[in-house]
Amino acid sequence: MTALSWRGVLLDGLWKQNPGLVQLLGLCPLLAVTTTTAYGLGLGVSTMLVLMCSNLLVSLTRRWIAPHIRIPVYVLIIAGLVTAIDILMQVWVFELHRVLGLFVPLIVTNCAIIARAEAFASRHSSGYAVLDGFAHGAGFAAILIVLGFVRELLGAGTVFADMQMLFGPAAAAWTIHVHEGFLLLILPPGAFFVLAALIAMRNALVARTHPATHQGPAPVVAPSS
Repeated sequence: MTALSWRGVLLDGLWKQNPGLVQLLGLCPLLAVTTTTAYGLGLGVSTMLVLMCSNLLVSLTRRWIAPHIRIPVYVLIIAGLVTAIDILMQVWVFELHRVLGLFVPLIVTNCAIIARAEAFASRHSSGYAVLDGFAHGAGFAAILIVLGFVRELLGAGTVFADMQMLFGPAAAAWTIHVHEGFLLLILPPGAFFVLAALIAMRNALVARTHPATHQGPAPVVAPSS
């Protein structure tokens, strides 16, 4: 991105280079924990916070990090932030943390986080770095939430179940029972089906709005004799 703009950075993370729909990064948590909207929201917000904070720290320290040790330093920064998020979740949302389990510490292995640190935060100012972390984190969180919502609605037949894990006991009343549900959507294959449908919908929308970029090569015309 040669000429940076706030709108361009946001659009890039949320749509053009969305980690879940375009780059297909972080697929393990994306497919494993999205059985309800609450789980997707919890992990999505946690990942977004780590992305924003890691981008900020990498941007602030980029001039003092030697090139040959930059990747280990980035990993150290990300691991420290994930540890902090893990501890805070145990304190504030323990039930949700217990459900998400290992996937909270595994945020440190999310390729999207270190990719943004290396490709963007290490080369731009702190303001743009934080915005980039927010955009890519929000884009990833949005896919987690949509996947969780669709799988919960079609698979379990409910909407907004287990929200009390995030918002307290009063949120238990938010659960809406719609129908009996279709078990396959809750199982791992269901996650692949829903994600594939979302990717296909995005690609179809992009092809419809920008048809010129999706056309094949021009036909070769034989020279006339």
